[in-house]
Amino acid sequence: MRPLEQFYRLLYVQQVLIRHRLDEQILTTPWLRRFKFLYLLLPWNWFRKPDPCSRGERIRRLLEDLGPIYVKIGQLASTRADMLPDDIAAQLSLLRDRVPPFPSTQVREIIQQQYHCTVEQLFDEFNDTPVASASIAQVHSARLKDGRKIILKVVRPGIRGQIDHDLRFIRMLAGIAEKYWSTGHQLKLTNVVDEFHKTLLKELDMHNEAANISQMRRNFAGSPYLHVPAVHWQLTTAKVLVMEHVSGIPVHDKKQLLAAGYELREVAEKGIELFFIQVFRHKFFHADMHPGNIFITRNDTGGVCLLLVDFGIVSSLSEYDQSYLSSNFMALLQRDYQRVARLHLDSGWVPANTRIDEFEAAVRRVCEPLFDRPLQEVSFGKLLLHLFRTAQQFNMEIMPQLLLLQKTLISVEGLGRYLCPDLNLWDTARPLMEEWMRERRSVRRLLTGLKHDAPIWLERLPTLPDRLLRIVERLEE
Repeated sequence: MRPLEQFYRLLYVQQVLIRHRLDEQILTTPWLRRFKFLYLLLPWNWFRKPDPCSRGERIRRLLEDLGPIYVKIGQLASTRADMLPDDIAAQLSLLRDRVPPFPSTQVREIIQQQYHCTVEQLFDEFNDTPVASASIAQVHSARLKDGRKIILKVVRPGIRGQIDHDLRFIRMLAGIAEKYWSTGHQLKLTNVVDEFHKTLLKELDMHNEAANISQMRRNFAGSPYLHVPAVHWQLTTAKVLVMEHVSGIPVHDKKQLLAAGYELREVAEKGIELFFIQVFRHKFFHADMHPGNIFITRNDTGGVCLLLVDFGIVSSLSEYDQSYLSSNFMALLQRDYQRVARLHLDSGWVPANTRIDEFEAAVRRVCEPLFDRPLQEVSFGKLLLHLFRTAQQFNMEIMPQLLLLQKTLISVEGLGRYLCPDLNLWDTARPLMEEWMRERRSVRRLLTGLKHDAPIWLERLPTLPDRLLRIVERLEE
């Protein structure tokens, strides 16, 4: 981005900051505090009325006004609730892509470029009115020549250039912050922007989301309780994702669910259960389970079946992550804070020189207030967030997949309690965690591991005597 462009973009951002009353907040940062007197000299501040909106709400509206890329940045930042004030984190979690649709003529042009034929030649029906419109892509419904209904997710034209343009400007600001803000260098803001840039570019290739959908569909193959739309791989390209058309009642529409005869408690419990199955059985979970991505329908036996859509954001867990979650949840809910501290030390999550008594006291201090209520009211997401914040004080680096899980858990909990206020998440999650821990220590698991690793050991066995001999010679030296 050229200097003149940077200057004009900076003026525009400042204008939006002023509109949302956030210029005063910017001038409270350490490296601009010396210029705070300017706030009083600017004419538009002389007759300002108090803004009834909170700081977090103003930041959310600011990002929405700046455009889709900034909304995406806010969504990413909402996954770092461990580093943000609660009011800001709560508002950023409400960010949703609300982007005006691009013309259907452009959609048809993209389809023609990708398939080298017209929409009429490819489809029996095509709906020019989009089903949804987001920052990266737009969704349309259609019908194939063989009669099957499908959904097309078409990448927005020119979005690559917009991403590059906006992120170059944001990277410049991140560089300034690293230079003049004491915490900026520690947070490695330019690296964060670079990683975000890579993530966005991946989202531009629809093959990535198609692969996520296929993985989730395979994990729940044969399940009567969760349906994942099938991908039409032969029609999917880098710019167009084609999948099975699914429909159901939006999960947040309680009135419609009750009218259709659904038990809200059953819907809530099934949603919680399916999320924990993703986490503790499959180690692969949908990381954007907000109400707009979940629909409810009936399965073949008339029971509740969830429909999941939009697999742009998914995450996976290692066995270490699973062990960390299950063991710490069990210890926390038993209020065994010494075990929590010991788990962190033994697993290497915190430095070996950390004093267990200090870590135990810190965990007790932040977690005890959460347990001053009935167990069914305890928030797993907030419990995990408080544990992360405490562990960071002892130099534990939180992995991104755990932060995504914490954010998703907050959404799932909120949805469950919206449908059924007295829902006890612990009753649903505990059996799944205990089953996973029993399986992890079972003889069958040991035999499976031996069977998996045996070919590798047999391949290396012939070189073992020579390696042992070298070790002995080095010891002698």
